[in-house]
Amino acid sequence: MNKLDENTIEKKLLQLPMWDYFDNAIHAEFEFENFKDCFSAMSRIAFECEALGHHPDWSNVYNVLKISLTTHDADGVTDKDFKLAHAIEHIVEPEDE
Repeated sequence: MNKLDENTIEKKLLQLPMWDYFDNAIHAEFEFENFKDCFSAMSRIAFECEALGHHPDWSNVYNVLKISLTTHDADGVTDKDFKLAHAIEHIVEPEDE
């Protein structure tokens, strides 16, 4: 899998408004109503990650889930990261702030 250049990444991010590019990865933060809803989304995302063979760097504090995607083998962002980001978007329904 080839690393994408910054211009391509920025164009692809137009389809993912919740995501930003910095520190050689794409990042998103999702806020849920409570811990249970957040953990439920994480569980569903985990199944998708296993199916795609690609795993995020993520953290959870109470009702907030932070996700960073990069392809370590390519030393940067690839189409694999965008495929997972789109899958995550379909799983997660973030609360409006």
